[in-house]
Amino acid sequence: MTSYFNSESGLKLAYRHVAGAGPTIIFLPGYMSDMAGGKATAVFDWAVTHNRNCLLLDYSGCGESEGAFKDGTLSRWRDEVLALIDHVGAPDAVVLVGSSMGGWLMLMVGLALGDRLKGLVGIAAAPDFTDWGFTDAQKAAIRKAGVLYQPNPYGPEPTPTWAAFYEDGVSHELLSGEVAIHCPVRLLHGQADSDVPWQISVRLAAALQSHDVRVTLLKDGDHRLSREADVALLLETVAELLAGRLCL
Repeated sequence: MTSYFNSESGLKLAYRHVAGAGPTIIFLPGYMSDMAGGKATAVFDWAVTHNRNCLLLDYSGCGESEGAFKDGTLSRWRDEVLALIDHVGAPDAVVLVGSSMGGWLMLMVGLALGDRLKGLVGIAAAPDFTDWGFTDAQKAAIRKAGVLYQPNPYGPEPTPTWAAFYEDGVSHELLSGEVAIHCPVRLLHGQADSDVPWQISVRLAAALQSHDVRVTLLKDGDHRLSREADVALLLETVAELLAGRLCL
């Protein structure tokens, strides 16, 4: 059942929460995605079955939440996630699962959580895609026109990148230095990913200060990693962290 939270901006944010044991598992969707996606619902259903605390959410401008997508930025969505974490009563222990852009956002949220962060699972994590994801000409076009529209392989409407999101993303790029996260991290990435090169997960693994980082490459895996076997691997990875690899 969907619930709603009144954010500081006055927008109602949609979320689903189930109370249970252990750290709160929080799924962070990708760019223009929402909590109704297959991987998010699989994680939530797994949590319900295994009596685990779990939170799904829609960023403002996405899914069932209020707001305009063009007003969204990583900073705004990070703050919304942090507010929802406190709202559902998960102040002490959190495991973040981030897909694509959600894998960048999980790093930002994790840095803000500090010792409250107990584990990370990235699915085709895409930190810094404002850097490597655009050509110089495209970056200039975003700044000049205020928005860049690109073909969308997952739907009929083009994918927009708004200048506000782009500039905010540039200010949060992480891979050029060390990322001060020390909890166990698991990164899943398909080598047939045409959107986010699998080498990004390797770069992220090197940048993280944690000594407990594993990168799992799926040779035939695409960007979504939504096949039955991919989702099974995701759930196994989450279960493995909760079974004893967490920073407790």
